[in-house]
Formats: sequence, C-alpha cells, structure tokens
Amino acid sequence: MDFTPGPAVLRVLCADCGTPIVPNSANLCVACLRNTIDITEGIPKQGCVLNRNCERFLSPPTAWTLAKPESSELLAICLKKLKGLSKVRLTDARFIWTEPHSKRLKVAMTIQKEVLTNTILEQTFEIEYLVQHGQCPDCARLAAKNTWKALVQVRQKVPHKRTFLYLEQLIIKHNAQKDTISIKEVKDGLDFFYSSRSHALKMVEFLAGVVPTKSKSSEQLISSDIHASTANFKYSYSVEIVPICKDDLVCIPLRQARGLSNISPLTVCTRVGNSLQLLDPATLQVCEIPPTVYWRSPFDALASVTDLVEFTILDIEPDFQRQKGKWVMADAQVAVSGATMGDDIMMDYDGVGSASMIFHTRTHLGAILQPGDAAMGYHLTSANYNSDAFADLPSGRIPDVILVKKAYPNRRKKSKARNWKLRSMAKEAGEEGETSAARGAIGRMGGRDNKKVEEDYEIFLRELEEDPELRSAVNLYKAADVAMTEDTEEKEKKSGGKKKVQYAMDLDDKVKLDELLEEFDEMTLKEEYIDQEV
Repeated sequence: MDFTPGPAVLRVLCADCGTPIVPNSANLCVACLRNTIDITEGIPKQGCVLNRNCERFLSPPTAWTLAKPESSELLAICLKKLKGLSKVRLTDARFIWTEPHSKRLKVAMTIQKEVLTNTILEQTFEIEYLVQHGQCPDCARLAAKNTWKALVQVRQKVPHKRTFLYLEQLIIKHNAQKDTISIKEVKDGLDFFYSSRSHALKMVEFLAGVVPTKSKSSEQLISSDIHASTANFKYSYSVEIVPICKDDLVCIPLRQARGLSNISPLTVCTRVGNSLQLLDPATLQVCEIPPTVYWRSPFDALASVTDLVEFTILDIEPDFQRQKGKWVMADAQVAVSGATMGDDIMMDYDGVGSASMIFHTRTHLGAILQPGDAAMGYHLTSANYNSDAFADLPSGRIPDVILVKKAYPNRRKKSKARNWKLRSMAKEAGEEGETSAARGAIGRMGGRDNKKVEEDYEIFLRELEEDPELRSAVNLYKAADVAMTEDTEEKEKKSGGKKKVQYAMDLDDKVKLDELLEEFDEMTLKEEYIDQEV
C-alpha cells in the first residue's frame, strides 16, 4: 500500500514574539493577542451592593429583592450592576468563596468577543463587590417609631384573657405573626401593627378562620399629591370576637332558640371555632351558630368557668342507647364537694349550698364519669343571674345542676413540675407598658392585670392537660430541664417507696411524650418554661 502524505501545514511566525502559529488575520499568537486587545475593557472590576440585616439587596433601580448569600438571585443582582456586558457574550459566572465578615463578594466571569474577522477571544476575570449597608423602605419604617401602614385591633369584651392565650398559640402554630411589626396589649385585647395593608388583611382572614368574629375597616388620609393624583392612607381593621368561650353557660332567648332547631334555651358552649357549638346536656341536641347569625341578634354568656362549682358523683347510670359522638346521656346523683375522702385529703368546698344535699341531674358526660369522680358544674339552685332570657324561662325547665366537665382535684395538688412548655410571641424592647415580668404578648400591662393573667394562664394550662382535643390544636414542646413523668414513677417503684392511692380522677389522660415537639430556635419566638405546679 502506497503512503500518501497529507497536505502541508503552513505556519508563520508571530509578529511580536516569533512563535510559529497557524496564520490568522492578525498574525499574532493567543498570548500576544490578549496582551494587545483587552475584551474586558469597559467592564468595571469593582462594584458595590446595598444590603440590610433583612437579607434584601437593592435590585436596580428601586426594587429590593430577598437573596441569600451565593444564591442565583444575588448573582443576578451583581450582574445587573455591571455596565458593558451587552457588548460581549457571557458564558459563565460563579461566586468565589470569601469570609462572611469581610463584606466582600467575588464573582468569576468568562466572556467571549469577536476581536477580528473570524477571531473570537475568550477571557476569564474576577470582579469584587463591596457590601454596603442601606435601608429598604420596610426597614426604614421599622427603624422609625410609631410608623405603620395598617393596624388590626382584636377585641373581646370578657373579664379574662384565656381566649387570647389560646389565640396566641394558634398564631404561633400557623406562623401568622411573621409580618407583624409590633404587638401592643390594651384593656380588652391586642393591637397588631403592619407595614403593608395586605399583611393586615391576611391576619383578619386568619382570625375569621379560627374564631367567630366580625370586622369593620376604616382609613385615615395622611398625605396627598393633587398633581400626581396619589394619596397616602393608614388603614385600621377592628375585629371583635364573640364574647362566649368554651364551657360557658348560655341562655338563648326563647324566640331565637326556636329558630335554632327548637333547642332548649339553657345550653353549654362545647367548642369555639369559626362558629359556636352549643349543647343541651338534657337531650344531647347540638346547634351551630355562625358569627353572621350571632351578630344579627347577639346575647351574652350567663356564667363563665370562674362560676363553676365542684360536685362529687354519688351515682351515675349511663344510657348508651342515647349517644351522640363522644357524648353519652346519663342520669346522675351529685352533691357539692366538701365531704372528707381520706385522712389527709379534703376536697374543695366553695361554700355554695350544703354538702348533705343530693341533686339529681342529667348529664352528657356518661362516658367518662364514674361514682366517686369529681365534676365541675353550674349550681343553678342558689344562683341569681341578671338576664331577661333566664328570667323568662319556666321554673320547671331549669335544672338544679348542669355538669360541664370532669375535674381532677388530686392532680392539682401534686408538687410536680410539668414536663412540657409553650412558646410565646416575642415582644419589642422598650414598648409602652412593658414590664420585666411580662410574658410574650399577653400580660404586659403589669399591676393587678398581670396577676389576673397569671390566674387565667394557669386555668388555660389545666384545660390543655385535661382536653386532648384542645391539645391537638396547639404545639407543645419538651421541657429539657424537667424530669419526665414516666422516669419519676419508675424511680419511685425501684426505691420501694410507699404506694400512693390513686383515685379514678388520677387515671385519666396525661400529656403523652409523643405529643411533644423538639425545641427549635426562631427569632420571632421565645421560650417559655412552665415550671409551675400542677
């Protein structure tokens, strides 16, 4: 086979350094071409970006964009700051690692440009950015005092704070406080301040979804420009919560009760969500009252949980044929607590009536009550209510006692700390009415109001312990500095200590460990350890 040589490769010498190269239009090698022509000319090698602690960067001309370090959003902002990129072709751009405290950003870029006929030159270079602090409009409003765009005023005209304690936990669970500038406590509720009207509307919609409310809005003109036809307003939203809470005794007016499925006027509120759920303990009849129906003809609660009296169950006969959900109809014989049950245990006595009197009543708690248990209820025999609807009721339709919930008197007397804790919304430092002993958003006013909040908070904690359905709606967290209940009981068994007598009221549901969440750190929340006695 004959060898056929290929065509000869013609080479010429570089005009500057004399290196043999393939002929080109400039007759220069790549190194000499780069020394002669700089394709990065016109592109600045240094720049600056504006940043604030809110991790927002100025995206020219006036937009502020949320961007994390070394993210694609921040890279796009850096490239927009460069002039002259329109004249070259950008092929690659990436961040070069720098110390976080150096306030420097370095970007490596690779560009291409046609310098001569059919000659494309590629070059890689670095650009250094200086991070300067500035203020975005939202941060400027936060830095200035008493500046806000929208206000949400939440009110409930009741003498306690338990509704707002529960509402605080719902807000934390759904992270509804993330856009709030500050929170201020007032006499009958809370004020939420926002820098945007849309954030306030979002809070109003959230409140309407978790509690029965009615709202109205108003606006105030701050400034206007007649030449540009623009105006600056402040918006206020007033949200009023229905003044009826869980376990309250309610007397519905007769005319209104007939419109609610002809339910008995004397009912107990068993649940408060975006509507009221009322239950007739004598018939297990339930009615739902939406907020629109309630505010059409509002009525107040006849008695609240502070008026509850402790009763002892002497005998109970449940009728499982008459059952509705978790409620079971039962006929019970009760007496006001005050009898001695042991040598060292004396049950609470509220001084209402006589302990020797026995009352017969119907209750909806037949599934959980047993003889010897304690139950909280309303003593209507010796009660005097200032209500026209209650005065219009026939005396034959008013029972002597209405039982509301099971009580745990021995659990309250344990000298053992809770193994769980709650979190609360953090408050702004230096706020008006701030006290060092204040807890979160509730209880900032101090004085006698703070003492009342502490009492309401203890009642709220007990309700969480006793009601699994209520616990499922909030987040409970493990208390690392408190020994768990199971470990304490095991140590008592190993030490051979005296066995404690347990009554039926001590054998009910406890806060299980699997209901508790692990701790986490969040800037908008603060820890709240529950070290009070049960």
